[in-house]
Amino acid sequence: MIYLDLLLTFLKVGLFTFGGGYAMLPMIRDEVMAHGWMDQNELIDFIAVSESTPGPFGVNIATFVGTRTGGIFGGLCATLGVVLPSFVIILIVARCYQKFKSNKLVIGAMNGLKPAVVGLIAAALLSLSQTVFFPAGWSVSVFGTAQFYVSLGIFTAAVVLAFKKLHPILIILLSAVLGVIVGYAV
Repeated sequence: MIYLDLLLTFLKVGLFTFGGGYAMLPMIRDEVMAHGWMDQNELIDFIAVSESTPGPFGVNIATFVGTRTGGIFGGLCATLGVVLPSFVIILIVARCYQKFKSNKLVIGAMNGLKPAVVGLIAAALLSLSQTVFFPAGWSVSVFGTAQFYVSLGIFTAAVVLAFKKLHPILIILLSAVLGVIVGYAV
């Protein structure tokens, strides 16, 4: 039964989210939490691993959640579920796009999807930042913890390095090293 749940859940995620893996985050979070497959902190760890491993983020997170929940076959079911809608849609779009690419409705739909995707990514960012920066909830006491300042420092360094056009792999590696160093020191 878990395999069917994983397949259908990630099929829904793959079918109803546009814009790639980050746009999928709010729906993945809601679905994973609703099924009780893992808690918010564990999901954030899986997100970090999914971002740090090669391959598409959405496929990675589906595979990790599926494997954690249902073993190797669970990982296959979740991965198939998240990939199948995109695969079918791309086949259809590729077949029809040349014919309709200058159609005003198609252009309008594409222009309408762009801000929605940005909004979904922003929602995921806010939700995840709350868990990272305020793990015990919103309170003034959080500002007295070392974890808050370490997380804020790593986040700030990553943003600065990203604007300086440092390669994302180097930013991920530096963040991981800083996290390990500070984790042992605190």
